[in-house]
Amino acid sequence: MEAGVRFAQSYILGRLRNLTFFSLTECNAAIAAAVERMNSREMRRLGVSRRQLFEAIELPVMQKLPEQEYEYAEWRLARVGIDYHVEVDGFFYSVPHALLREQVDTRATTRTIEIFHRGTLVAAHARRYGGQRHRTLSDHMPSAHRRYADWSPERFTRQARDIGPNTEALILAVLARRPHPEQGFRTCIGVLRLFRGIEAARAEAVSNRAIEVGVLTYASVASILKHRLDKSASPQAADGTPLLHANIRGSGYFH
Repeated sequence: MEAGVRFAQSYILGRLRNLTFFSLTECNAAIAAAVERMNSREMRRLGVSRRQLFEAIELPVMQKLPEQEYEYAEWRLARVGIDYHVEVDGFFYSVPHALLREQVDTRATTRTIEIFHRGTLVAAHARRYGGQRHRTLSDHMPSAHRRYADWSPERFTRQARDIGPNTEALILAVLARRPHPEQGFRTCIGVLRLFRGIEAARAEAVSNRAIEVGVLTYASVASILKHRLDKSASPQAADGTPLLHANIRGSGYFH
């Protein structure tokens, strides 16, 4: 195979190396003519051309190409979350709620997300690259007000209420901004876990800050907590003592 490729490369380039082309179409036409000469030329040792060998040996056993073009796909293992969604590249796609916490295979192409459970296709979605992070099909949603497996908006609200009113308001805001409350379950779990190791007063301050600036994602709340953005800086009085620093220019600098 490699010898054949090397021969074809030398044959074509050797005949075109001194020619100048002014368009891609012109170049491709010259290459096609060179390939045709190469395949039609009789080989000395065999007494037949490459085209004759192809038509006599390879062509009769060749199969037709598939009707559909090959489409590249990435396969991954995933675990269905408590919100009956599976994450693929930062976006969440629903599966039938009966598959809660089951392991599934995801097949991602440029256009679709397919989800398989034990080899059976259980969900198919148009792939998302922007906009809302959740894609939920109504057929996948459980009945009885979408309550299942002991997880519900009331449970998260109750846990947040035990911390304080600001935390309860934050959890309610997270759930309210979603078309379906289950889409906010992951955020609620993450936020409540963040608050486990801190005092209730600190959690209340973080929640209040998140509501004030309108950031209702786990990453945003974690950033407020990490960078201590809930600690409001005490503003300096207008007539207070000015800061003294070598790099601060006083009024005398301009005279």
